[in-house]
Amino acid sequence: MTSPAVSHPKLTRVFLLVAGCALLLAPWFAYPIFLMKLLCFSLLAASLNLLVGYVGLLSFGHAMFFGSAGYAAAHAIKVWAWNPALGVVFGTTFAALIGVVTGTLAIRRAGIAFSMITLACAQLVYFIALRSPLTGGEDGIQNVPRGTLLGIVDLSDDTALYYVVMLVVVAAFWLIWRIVHSPFGQVLTAIRDNEPRAISLGYRVNRYKLLAFTLSAALAGLAGSLKVVVFQIATLTDVSWVTSGEALLMGIVGGLQTMLGPVIGAIVVVTMQNSLSAFAESLLIVQGFVFVVVVLVFRRGIVGELNAFLARRASRPTT
Repeated sequence: MTSPAVSHPKLTRVFLLVAGCALLLAPWFAYPIFLMKLLCFSLLAASLNLLVGYVGLLSFGHAMFFGSAGYAAAHAIKVWAWNPALGVVFGTTFAALIGVVTGTLAIRRAGIAFSMITLACAQLVYFIALRSPLTGGEDGIQNVPRGTLLGIVDLSDDTALYYVVMLVVVAAFWLIWRIVHSPFGQVLTAIRDNEPRAISLGYRVNRYKLLAFTLSAALAGLAGSLKVVVFQIATLTDVSWVTSGEALLMGIVGGLQTMLGPVIGAIVVVTMQNSLSAFAESLLIVQGFVFVVVVLVFRRGIVGELNAFLARRASRPTT
């Protein structure tokens, strides 16, 4: 599956040019904090899509990487007085380490058993975050200083921070694209499509699964670390199972097995959350309705259905 709606080289270049211009001009037309929230959740959804869409491993606990990395980054920046860049690296590394531990346990099982193990580990991390004095309990870690980037860029300026976050997220998406379109990514797809055949070909499937799980955890941790710098607070919400569900919902709405799907899904879900913030009771109802509509009408997600439609048009014989 390709990221833009069409795999034609010219249309791909046009799409990338338009997307690049939109990203560069966006803070002049929209609230930078909202845009950065979109970027962070797009990366979270993309990290889960890497695992679900391209490896076939359904994780119900991705918030443990997102939230634990946020706590680690917040603690390093505020308590240890680290530079925000080092704090983000520390949070990402911390999430990757949790990914190694969790993945080692989870990949021994498949299907619903795998999903339940990830959910159980996530709930354990949530309980630790709730009770540990290092995380601040229900209050979280507040007033995380933004500081400066390498002593040059003042991150207290929302617009400057937006461009930093944008560059990091774009680089992360490029990394995901490279992973998916590499020989390693082709092996992951083969495991997803027919694991017994991949084993018969001599691939050490569990090693590939563990590496993919760890990469996915690190990318989710990067998203969580960036979110802490943006909002200057790490809370229990980030490590809650609800966040895991929202990340999965973004991928399904936008379209799994596509690069652009998580972005579209994040735009839909986050925009709904902001628009219905005054009607908190109605938010879950609207989200549920949107989910049902997407499953019934866009079974491959918005981007997936658009890809399929344009592929059908391209395959029609010309007269």
